[in-house]
Amino acid sequence: MSVSLIILAAGQGTRMNSDLPKVLHPLAGAPLLVHAMLSGAAVSPEKTVVVAGHEADVVEKAAKAHDPEVTIVTQDEQLGTGHAVLQARDALADFDGDAVVLFGDTPFIHPETIGAMVTARSDHAVVVLGFEAEDPKRYGRLVMSGNTLERIVEYKDATEKERAISLCNGGVVTANAQVLFDLLDAVGNDNASGEYYLTDIVGIARERGLSATAVTCPEAETQGINTRQELAKAETTLQSHMRSDALDNGVTMSAPETVFFSHDTVIGRDATIEPNVFFGPGVTIETGAKIRAFSHLEGCHVARGSIVGPYARLRPGTELSEDVRVGNFVEIKNSTIAEGAKVNHLSYIGDAEIGKATNIGAGTITCNYDGVMKHKTTIGERSFIGSNTMLIAPVTVADDTMTASGSVITKDVEAKALAIARAQQVNKPGLAVKMFEKLKNLKAKRDKGTK
Repeated sequence: MSVSLIILAAGQGTRMNSDLPKVLHPLAGAPLLVHAMLSGAAVSPEKTVVVAGHEADVVEKAAKAHDPEVTIVTQDEQLGTGHAVLQARDALADFDGDAVVLFGDTPFIHPETIGAMVTARSDHAVVVLGFEAEDPKRYGRLVMSGNTLERIVEYKDATEKERAISLCNGGVVTANAQVLFDLLDAVGNDNASGEYYLTDIVGIARERGLSATAVTCPEAETQGINTRQELAKAETTLQSHMRSDALDNGVTMSAPETVFFSHDTVIGRDATIEPNVFFGPGVTIETGAKIRAFSHLEGCHVARGSIVGPYARLRPGTELSEDVRVGNFVEIKNSTIAEGAKVNHLSYIGDAEIGKATNIGAGTITCNYDGVMKHKTTIGERSFIGSNTMLIAPVTVADDTMTASGSVITKDVEAKALAIARAQQVNKPGLAVKMFEKLKNLKAKRDKGTK
């Protein structure tokens, strides 16, 4: 059976106290909405429909950045979860498979849980996610009769007997898409909130003789994000899981609690991550590489045997080949550093290609931006770039070359050449003493005038 996703992402999230829609607040480097999309991707959805509302254009941009094929529909008035799901009807008008309803602010639903719900759909018309709550007070209750789910009761509308039930609603629902919309047509808003509840479809399905059941998961999977406090708690939880997974997979971390991962960080076994390293999105670290303390990496690839840091920054588009050395206070952006090359001290390399076994001296800068456009610097193999060299792009320095320290390179350098581009030094005997005396006199006059 084909599956499509309906992800609810229309709310403003007023408790976040933010101009940013709640579902776009980042968790491990990705918006909450993207986490929901990633969870649902496990069932290979034929179509993904995101129901947006508040700042719909911003939500659409974020969703399509992750999946350009996603369909965006809008809920202009927030009249409840049932009303929100109905907004996806036209987008799925020709779809005859199952629909899985997810929430854009609930990032921890495991792909295996969604898979179990899809599997359970073969025996039941409606499948709901449930969990045993440690403190069930605020959750809707699942009223079960054996393996059959009779109805879901929101806490506001529950009787005392129903509030004693500890099996609670996790929010996720699976049903045939057209059956789901048909059931939602019968949902009313005669309840304490005056909203159209998605959960009411269970009772309606049972009245029509359709079967319903619940698939359970740990409570932690159903954690929703409604406040900054909850977002911070979720970050702590997710980081802890990712650190544990990295250690289990053979990554060495002497202070794992100080290392921060992105949701998509990939690190090979026998890599070493020193304390206080931050990984932004899109980082891959190969086997045996070492990332030293206080380094910041995003959108880059580090090959085996390479050493980065301490205090290094690798920005998007950086590609380090095997056995590369990137040292302290070095920043690299959108550049390829070939095997065995070294950029060890206080340098900026941007929009560049550095050849094998080349050494970049301390304080070297590739001047890649002219105020309007970016330009490329190419440095060949086995070259030696002297300290404090400025390379004014676009420029090419060929194989086996040298640049003299302090040079400003504005022209291409042919292979095996030494490039010297600095003004001739001139010494003026005794002038330093005269200059100091002049400056002291000027300072004395200035200080006297301010009294």
